[in-house]
Amino acid sequence: MNRGFWFVAGAGAGLYAAARARRVAESLTPDGLRDRLAGLSLGAQLLAEEVRTGAAEKETELRDRLGLAAPEPGPPALHPTHAPPRTPPTPLQIPEEGTT
Repeated sequence: MNRGFWFVAGAGAGLYAAARARRVAESLTPDGLRDRLAGLSLGAQLLAEEVRTGAAEKETELRDRLGLAAPEPGPPALHPTHAPPRTPPTPLQIPEEGTT
């Protein structure tokens, strides 16, 4: 009984290792690498779409909560009247030694 158990366990481990080795060898072929890259590209596209959808939903939710109007379609227009006034930078004052 004991020898039969170990024989079956060893045969099962050997079959599992052979199947894994075959899968790894297939994934390293040009077709396998192409499939992996295509899957990665598709996954990145799906993730980007989900992020865009989530951001749009959250923006709509925030606009509703704050009572803001929906943005106009198209690219945002930059109006000089909405820009904050520009003030020239002040020169940096370096204290003299012994005054601090």
